[in-house]
Amino acid sequence: MEIQKWLDIGLEFLINFGPKLVGAIIIWIIGSWVIKKLITGAGQAMKKGNYDESLQKFLSNLLSWVFKIILIVVVLGTVGVETTSFAAILAAAGLAIGLALQGSLANFAGGVLIMIFKPFKIGDLIEAQGGMGVVKEIEIFTTKLIGLLNREIIIPNGSLSNGNIITILLKGHVV
Repeated sequence: MEIQKWLDIGLEFLINFGPKLVGAIIIWIIGSWVIKKLITGAGQAMKKGNYDESLQKFLSNLLSWVFKIILIVVVLGTVGVETTSFAAILAAAGLAIGLALQGSLANFAGGVLIMIFKPFKIGDLIEAQGGMGVVKEIEIFTTKLIGLLNREIIIPNGSLSNGNIITILLKGHVV
């Protein structure tokens, strides 16, 4: 009698929960495939736009994580988990992280803008933020210059993208 009771409970659970589970698995498979195609397409678009390779990798990873989190929330909602509180927790965590990393995010955003709009390139002689030198390296958070007396000048990209940049044209450059 006890076994029959457990079998009935298991069958009822399977009938009620089975279609939701199958639907969630199908959504996961299709969603993963769509995410892969979107990331590939975004990568190709960034290559055509001549985005910096480090920026391409970072943006691809960021997009991948965002899409995967959205997919997980959709799958959980399909199974029957209440997702409004989950979404609220993600939003609160995002706000807290954003406030904690405010300065770093400004430098990151400045680096992205510099890499996209390319107001200067490696090898250019520029004057910015009180420093003057030849651009040695453009990173995601900072730009490195080689200044007078072979000094390395590191400028945060947040202030660099928001300030004045003077590109000094050398003899032989065409305007």
